[in-house]
Amino acid sequence: MVERLLIKALQGGENTKIMTFTGKKIKKMPSTLEKLPALKTLDLQNNLIPEVCPEIRTLTQLTSLNLGNNLLEAVPEELKYLVSLRKLHLFGNRICRFASGVCGRLKSLVYMSINHNQLAIIPTELCSLLNLVELQLNYNQVIYIPEEIKFLKDLQKLLLARNNIKALPNTFCDLENLRILDIAGNLIQMFPPGNCKVSRNLQLVPVQILICSYRCFMQRSPNVFGVADA
Repeated sequence: MVERLLIKALQGGENTKIMTFTGKKIKKMPSTLEKLPALKTLDLQNNLIPEVCPEIRTLTQLTSLNLGNNLLEAVPEELKYLVSLRKLHLFGNRICRFASGVCGRLKSLVYMSINHNQLAIIPTELCSLLNLVELQLNYNQVIYIPEEIKFLKDLQKLLLARNNIKALPNTFCDLENLRILDIAGNLIQMFPPGNCKVSRNLQLVPVQILICSYRCFMQRSPNVFGVADA
């Protein structure tokens, strides 16, 4: 089945814009991807892929890559060549680190999902994704948020539920465009000061309020995130 789909895609040549190999039990990415330079969407979710092939770097027109539910242990260096990439799905892997330099050239990336992985920290590397609008990091093992998060000026949606975060950094206040924040199921006891510039339209996901500790609310500023008072 996989071979037939691949042959069909190759026959299309530069006319092939979308390739989907979902749930095919693939253990290795097809190296023939280099023969599809015009590919826009590549969906390889729900397979058994432990690493990406070097040939993926030729897909410079790719705008959407889905590698969700595979066996990746790192965000690989090869992805840095996907300079047109806008959406990157890496949920449900075993990712615990980012390769050095992988994010610096992804200037077009606006969406990244790394839910259900094994990240213990948010690497500063990720904070170089300056045009990122949505970042999903639910169900990892994140302990803290780096101060460099402030560089994600366009970030509107940040999902950090079910991690091990104890505090939000003061530089969090610089995320002026943030609209939705989910920090449910963490250990947060301290919020940034009340003079934050964070948008007054910020929505704290309701479930967060139910499980945030009593101490957390006693120590917060009356104007937490600058959204409480008009």
